[in-house]
Amino acid sequence: MCRSIKTLRPPALSHEATGEDIRAAALQYVRKVSGFHVPAAHNREVFERAVEQVAEATRALLDDLEVRGSRSPRKQEQGAA
Repeated sequence: MCRSIKTLRPPALSHEATGEDIRAAALQYVRKVSGFHVPAAHNREVFERAVEQVAEATRALLDDLEVRGSRSPRKQEQGAA
């Protein structure tokens, strides 16, 4: 769909995805779906809300994914605590 969105889970990404990585991917997704690179003033609030919701869903997905039988580093830290 959007070739400029990079894979955010290791090992495709050499480090754990940062908040900046996640927000950038969410922004690209919302831009692609809405068809607007920059929303008009009357759509700015709904556009930003969509970016935040997509970023939140992305964080939850990355936190909960299990890859090749191992859990994400955050899940491993939570399990050790």
